[in-house]
Amino acid sequence: MRDIDIRKALFAGAFKEHEAEPDTLIVEELGLNYGEARVDVAVINGAIHGFEIKSEKDTLDRLPAQLAVYSAALDYVTLVVHESHVQEAVGIIPRWWGVQVVKGTPEAVHFRQRRSSKRNPKLDSVSVLRLLWKDEALALLDELGLAKGMKSKPKEALYLRIADALSPTEVGLRVRTALKHRANWRVPVTAQ
Repeated sequence: MRDIDIRKALFAGAFKEHEAEPDTLIVEELGLNYGEARVDVAVINGAIHGFEIKSEKDTLDRLPAQLAVYSAALDYVTLVVHESHVQEAVGIIPRWWGVQVVKGTPEAVHFRQRRSSKRNPKLDSVSVLRLLWKDEALALLDELGLAKGMKSKPKEALYLRIADALSPTEVGLRVRTALKHRANWRVPVTAQ
C-alpha cells in the first residue's frame, strides 16, 4: 500500500466527515514555515488539523524535523501510520498527537484509531501567521490600524507585529478565516 492509496482514503473520509459543514476547508500538501514542511492533508474549520501519512514504504527519518514544524503551527496533528511503523512512531511523537494505524490493500484501506489527538499545548503564533501571504498580513495590519510603515517590511516583521497585537486565539481565528477565503490558491476542497 502506497502513500497515494492512504491519501485518497484519508481525503475521502475527511470529506465525508465534514461534508455538512460549509465552513470547513480540506487541502492537500499545506506548506508550513515557508514550505519547510508540508502536511499531507489539512482540515481547516474551527482549528487546523493536520494529518501526516507514513506508508509501509516510507521511513520515519524525516519525522523529527516534521514534528517540530507541525507542532509549532497546527492546532491538532494526527499521524496516519502503517502498522509496520507504529511502535517506532509512537516513541517519536508527542502525546498530544493522534495516531491512526493503517492497514489493508490499495483497494481496501482500513484505519484504526490508536490515540485521539489533543489540542496543541505549545502553538506558536508567528508560525501560525506564516500561513498568511504578505498581502493578507498587510490587510490584517491595516484592519488593526497597524499598517503604517509596514508595506516595505519583510513578511517576518509583519507577522511579529501581528503576533504582538493579537492573542494566540485571535491569531488562529484570523489565519483560518484568511485561508478559507483565499482566492487564486491551489484548488482546495470545501466540505459542501
